[in-house]
Amino acid sequence: MRAETYGAADFKTNCLAILDRLARRDLDQVTITKRGRTVAVLTPPPSSAEAVEMLHGFMRGSVAVPEGVDLLSPILDEPLSASDGKLHQ
Repeated sequence: MRAETYGAADFKTNCLAILDRLARRDLDQVTITKRGRTVAVLTPPPSSAEAVEMLHGFMRGSVAVPEGVDLLSPILDEPLSASDGKLHQ
C-alpha cells in the first residue's frame, strides 16, 4: 500500500497535487494529522469495476432459512381471491 502522512499545514499547501496523485492512483491513502493526531484519511473512490464487484453479493449470507421451512410451499390454507379472478376487493 502506498500511503503518506501530511500535517494539516503541509496538506493545505499541497492539497491539489495530493488530490491529483490520489486520482491517478499513485497513492492508496493519505493521512492528515493535526498536532500529531489523525484527523482525516483520504482514499481514492473505487473504480467502476471495483464498485460493481463490491455491490454484487454484498448481502450474501445475511439471510438464514430455518431447517424444515419450504420456501416454495403455499403459506395460506384458503384460496386467494385472485384465483377466483378478483384482483381488487
